[in-house]
Amino acid sequence: MMDWNGSELERIATAEELDLASERSNGTLRDPVTMWVVRSGDGLYVRSVKGSDGPWYRGTQSRHQGRVEAGGVRRDVTFHQADPAAYPGVDAAYREKYGHYTSIVEHVLTDGARASTLRLEPR
Repeated sequence: MMDWNGSELERIATAEELDLASERSNGTLRDPVTMWVVRSGDGLYVRSVKGSDGPWYRGTQSRHQGRVEAGGVRRDVTFHQADPAAYPGVDAAYREKYGHYTSIVEHVLTDGARASTLRLEPR
């Protein structure tokens, strides 16, 4: 497992949104999808509002790698299913960062969305 350097971690974590492009089975990148990203501890996490049925989430499951861009940082990453023990910290990070979107933030706090929580690791 490779760790984020402090500058990259901070820049991505404070960006309002992240662009995520997953790799197809042939190694090419899909079109990027814009989404929310949060930091919990030293990890970066994303979730699908539609849970595991979300098209971008399903795309991450073929090769478990792709590219993200946020806060002026572009990195190739691997997608790891988050440990359910991380969900409370990720929930809190979503509430803190995006809580001002009152009617929207609740959609990433459902059981279905939690089950799609991915930890982003640089590669």
